[in-house]
Amino acid sequence: MKKTALIIGASGDIGKAIAMNLSKEGYYTYLHYNRDHQAIHDLQKNLGTENTEVLQADLSQPGSVEILANGIAGAVDTIVYNAGASYYGLMTDINEETKNRMIQLNITSLYSTIQSFLPRMIKSRSGNIVVISSIWGQVGASCEVLYSMTKGAQISFVKALAKEVAPSGIRVNAIAPGAVNTKMLHHFSEDDMLQICEEIPMGRLANPQEIADSVSFLISNKSSYTTGQTLGINGGWN
Repeated sequence: MKKTALIIGASGDIGKAIAMNLSKEGYYTYLHYNRDHQAIHDLQKNLGTENTEVLQADLSQPGSVEILANGIAGAVDTIVYNAGASYYGLMTDINEETKNRMIQLNITSLYSTIQSFLPRMIKSRSGNIVVISSIWGQVGASCEVLYSMTKGAQISFVKALAKEVAPSGIRVNAIAPGAVNTKMLHHFSEDDMLQICEEIPMGRLANPQEIADSVSFLISNKSSYTTGQTLGINGGWN
């Protein structure tokens, strides 16, 4: 029987790399996206419509998780929650709408997504959950207080849930990337990017494939005794 995976945020740079890896590893993939219809169409075409299904939902809005739950009939072996929205600015400048959308996307929808599919995993007594958090969820970042807060909550969620579902054969882990060469960093100037690279001991940004390979490791039998952990992929930055 073919393994199945739900990838939240599959249209982004990291999400696409994860989807490509899982497809090569024999997974049937449910590809979630929000706005980038062209990117998800190209990804599905690349992976094959017989091996994929596309689901659209704005997970920064309440009630959107129901679209995922209703759109997937059977059990899902692996869930990768790769929500990818950030906000750069002073805490005092963030309005209520931005705050609520970020909390909904990174915390509430994460909780609700896992809550929706967990009973099926428990019934089959197997499963893998990987949350793509951030280095800022570990150490915090000035001018990214809201993002840091929600990404830190994801790490606490992983630690707690891992203990709860380990007896059911389900493993839960997080990845905390440092600076990754994706569209999320494109608002920084070239000088800003050079300065960031100078702060990183390895002297460069990560590429999306390096994050995807870490996901593949965490859902493989090579990490069969690993749960409740946060894997920092940051070039020695933290």
